[in-house]
Order: sequence, then C-alpha cells, then structure tokens
Amino acid sequence: MTYKVKKTYELLVIMKGKHCTSMSARRRNNSAVKKGIVLTIGLALFISSCSTSTDLTYTRDIAPIIHENCTPCHRGGGAAPFSLTSFRNVNRKKNTILDVTQSGLMPPWPADRNYTHFIGERYLSTEDKQKIKEWIKGGAPEGDPAHMPKLPAYSEQSYIGTPDTTVWFDSILIQGNSRDKFFIATAPIELATKKYVLAMEFLPNENNLVHHMNGRLLNYETHKKASITDGTRILNMEVDKAEYIKQFEALKLANDDGSRPQQINSAVNYLPGAQAQIYPEGIGGFTMNQKSILIADDIHFGPIPQDKWDRSRVNIFYSKTPPARPINEVMLGTNGASKIIPPLVIPPNEITKHTSFLQIPEDISVLTINPHMHLLGKSFKAYALSPKLDTIRLISIPKWDFRWQYFYTYPTMLKIPAGSVIYVEAEFDNTAKNPNNPYSPPQEIKERYEFGGAGMRTTDEMLQFIITWLPYQNGDEQVSLVVK
Repeated sequence: MTYKVKKTYELLVIMKGKHCTSMSARRRNNSAVKKGIVLTIGLALFISSCSTSTDLTYTRDIAPIIHENCTPCHRGGGAAPFSLTSFRNVNRKKNTILDVTQSGLMPPWPADRNYTHFIGERYLSTEDKQKIKEWIKGGAPEGDPAHMPKLPAYSEQSYIGTPDTTVWFDSILIQGNSRDKFFIATAPIELATKKYVLAMEFLPNENNLVHHMNGRLLNYETHKKASITDGTRILNMEVDKAEYIKQFEALKLANDDGSRPQQINSAVNYLPGAQAQIYPEGIGGFTMNQKSILIADDIHFGPIPQDKWDRSRVNIFYSKTPPARPINEVMLGTNGASKIIPPLVIPPNEITKHTSFLQIPEDISVLTINPHMHLLGKSFKAYALSPKLDTIRLISIPKWDFRWQYFYTYPTMLKIPAGSVIYVEAEFDNTAKNPNNPYSPPQEIKERYEFGGAGMRTTDEMLQFIITWLPYQNGDEQVSLVVK
C-alpha cells in the first residue's frame, strides 16, 4: 500500500469512526430525551394524582362530622385507642376512616334503626359518608384554618356530666396470664346526711381492662352498723367454694346483728360501649343513707398477656328531691326470670337458635333495655305480643358485635299492656367461620353455673335481656326521656 493510499485509508477509518461515534451519541441523546419525556409525563401524572381534586376541605366540611361522631371517644382520655382531634390525626388515619365509615363499622351502632329508634343513635348519614369518601379520594385537603370549628369541650371525669362526688375502689392487680379474672370490690361511703341519687357512673381506669360490672348499694341504718370500714375490700372469685365463703365473710357486709341491710339492685352497671343512664328529674334514682357500701359484684377483667393494675371509680350524681317514680328491673334469660329454650348449650360447628319469653302481669312503661350475649352471638331480636296480638317492637340487632353492648333508652316511654308476652330470639355461631370464636377448633360452649351463675367468662356464653320499667301511668307514651 502506497503512502498516499495508506493515508487515504486511515482518513476513511477516522471519518467512519467519527461518523459512528456521532450516530451513537445521537441515538443515546434521543433515548435520553425519550426517557426524559416519559419521566416528565409520569411525574406530572404523580403530581396530578397527589393534588386535590375536590372542593371539600377538612376545616370547613369534614371536621364538623368528625367532632359530632368520632371525637366523643377518639380523644385524649376517651375510650378509643387513638385520637382524632386534629387534622394531623385524621389525615394519618384517613384510609382506616374511609374503610370503617363506608362499611358502617363506625360509628358503632348495632341496633337496626329501621326496626326501633333510641336516644343517642350513632350513625352517619348517606350525605356525610359521601363527603368523607370524596374528601379522602380527592387528596384530603386541610383547607383554611380560619374555617376550623372549635373542638367540643369534653370532661375527662365523666361522660354524662359533672359528678357531685367520686368513689374509688381499691387497686386490683390483674395477672397477665391470658385468662379471665373475676373480683368483688367494695367501697364504703359515709355522708353527713342522707342524699337522693339521680345516677351512678362506673368508669374503668385508663387501661380499660374491665369487661363488665354489676353494682349494688347496701344502705345501713346508723344504729344497726357501727362501722362500715372494718371489712376487706377485695374478693377473688376464682377460688374454691370454701375459700370464697371465707373471703366473702371477711367483707363484713351484714349488720352487726347478722341481719341484711336494705339493698338497691343495679345501682350502677357497666358493659363495653355502654354509658351510664340518666333520666329526667323525678324518674329513677334512689336514696343513699348516711352509711352505705357500694359493691361492685362480679367485676370481669378480660384476658391480658402482661400484668396491669386497675383502679376503677364510680361518679355519683345527686338530686335535690326524692325520686317521684323509682324504676324497676326485670331480666329474661341467663340468671333471669325466664328460661332459655332450648338450654344454652352450643355444640361445636353448629349455629343454634334460642328463645326466652315472659308474660307481663300489669301495664308497664319501658324506659331502657339491654341485650347481652358473648362471643358466639350472631343476632338478637326482642318484641312483645299484646293480648290483641299486636307486635310491639323492642329491638333488633341483625349482626351482633360483642364489643358494643349498649343500654338502649327510648325517646319516650314505651307502653306494654298487661297480659303481653315479651319474646327474645337469638342466634349463636359456634363454627370456624365465626371470627370471634374463642376456640380453634370449635368446642362446646354453654352457660356457667358456679356461684349461682356469677363469674361468666368471656369464653362462656350468655343470653340476657334486661328491661328497666315503671308502672304505667296515663300519658306515659308522651313523656320524653331526653335529658336536656
């Protein structure tokens, strides 16, 4: 190859290399441009998806709904496990809020509103549910802080008002061995003079360990009981019969001569989700003597994995005048005035139906009702049939929820005429499909009969219907039970 030809060849190779390099660079540049366009479009779409697409704001539209329906429980010192008192709280939980509000799980109200109405019904209107959904789907914008409504004032001492006094039970250590615990606790009360009690309110401490409590008041005549503070304050019910009797005698509840003092049954009760019931002036209530002992019978603590202390209290609300119409109580089912048919024995892998009924001998005015079942409960319905065979609706709970058991009060007194029969119908689900079934695989579950039926564990079963009533008076159907 001559020098001239060689130089020409080298020049062609160099030119080809430059051309290939240039073409390769252009390809890389074009690819980078395309990637940049794709990234830009993707980023734009992402920003668009994150931007608000609704005119609804938290401060103007959503906060009023939250304050009315959620913050009574979802606040500091409330019964719920987290707070919803600020935009930050709500925004953090917005996906959960969307799920539970659209499904109807929250706010909790198990009773069928199409069957019967009660005071204090907790529910979201279709419009409010749609607002919450649209706001969250639209990016959950906060809005102008100037539009934020003032948070309602809540008392950490009571759910129903300002108590006149508070009585504390002794502290109880609840062992963390994942078993139910049952105790009796007493609280002596000494007054300068007798008083009229409008209502009592039981409140567990911040650990919320108590499942249920039934309280009664022992009223002593001063000359029959020298001291009401000599007895012990706590009785452990999970002991054998001999030890139980020994501990019960150590409470020293009898009069000094061994006789029984006057007793006010159901002076105070507590169940999950329930609040103390207070009626308008003149309805309900009782007299408290100068010396009395409040007994928390059968305090039930649910299973926990670690040791915790409980120190519960009772708020007392006094009335200036004696009760004009003292209330009465009757209970159907477990430990009550009527049998359960068939007996409450639920075999494994079965769904069973049970009923209980009671005839009413006189005209009565019903104020409040309380259905009660445990973990296998599936549905509950109660109604009365009058002598003319008219159906008087009492309550229907199509989907039982063990966590939410209320004392339901009617807006006005409900008359049930003499000779009517009250019926209770309930279903229990002891199959593996029941997510609340305490056993896997399912086992036979029934009532517990030790100590006269007291000490029912969560894993036992119950069927109760408690009715609070008055002897009927003309015009009771128009008497409002709403406390203003």
